Amino acid sequence: MGGVFTVIRAASDAAYRRLIAQFVDFYADHLLGPHWGDIVTLRRDNTLTIRMTFQGLDRRQAQAVWQPFLGTVAASSDLGFASAPRIPDIPPRHIWDPAWLRARNAVLVDDRPGAPPENVFWAGNLGEAGHFLHGMESLWLPRSLLQLDRRAQLVDALIAATRHWSVELHFQKALAGAPAEALAATRDTATNPALLDAFTLVIIAAGQQPAYPGLPGHEPDMETAQRQAQAVVKAADELRKAAPGAGTYVAESSFFERDWQRAYWGPNYPKLQQLKKKYDPGGLFFVHHGVGSEEWSADGFTRLA
Repeated sequence: MGGVFTVIRAASDAAYRRLIAQFVDFYADHLLGPHWGDIVTLRRDNTLTIRMTFQGLDRRQAQAVWQPFLGTVAASSDLGFASAPRIPDIPPRHIWDPAWLRARNAVLVDDRPGAPPENVFWAGNLGEAGHFLHGMESLWLPRSLLQLDRRAQLVDALIAATRHWSVELHFQKALAGAPAEALAATRDTATNPALLDAFTLVIIAAGQQPAYPGLPGHEPDMETAQRQAQAVVKAADELRKAAPGAGTYVAESSFFERDWQRAYWGPNYPKLQQLKKKYDPGGLFFVHHGVGSEEWSADGFTRLA
């Protein structure tokens, strides 16, 4: 296993559009499949942050895959590496080996007295502890957008979205290109089947460090929150123009998800409603935008007529 890490900066809007188009072509032709996953971020400042991981390949093979794309960037006068490309590989057994990770300062550790040494976590997750989300939108983009005649439409939508807010493409959270057995296993779940034909889950989010309403000195900046929440929605709406009716992942989505029954579960929702009524006819178990929640008030305490 291993990863590809770099940051590419475009000198102009036109160069940025060309960079995104080159990456879309590269992903569709060389990365879509069981070897590659993780995240690429398209930022508002015309930078492309690549944090991709691979499995089933070694470093030499991964370098060979990426050489054409990285070589094109290096040869461009209006593109440059803000962070030089790195392509490390490691034995998979070390990915979740706390001792190995601690020895290389690859993780943060639980610093509470008496905490066991295996209590480690990725540094990137620290900011998620108690953070105050301003907004979050997500949607699966269908594989059809990678067809040659639709790639320009996808690039236009991605660029338009980044004019409002940064866009994360989570390639590890969609199953287009997955092995047949993975597709079959997922098809036999309640998940929206749109996942099976999606090549990425787009996540667009904004927030601030831990904030608590009513706690002096730690109250959220609501003016900024409102402004950024609107930008997040506008960015997602640009992508919905290219993928109308796109489904999404219930665990990472908007609290205000529109048409959530279809977005989360698609054609599975009627069956899920029947199961809910069969096993929980009194509605004991309630969760916001959960199966059957449309029959209850927003707080879950009053059944609606």
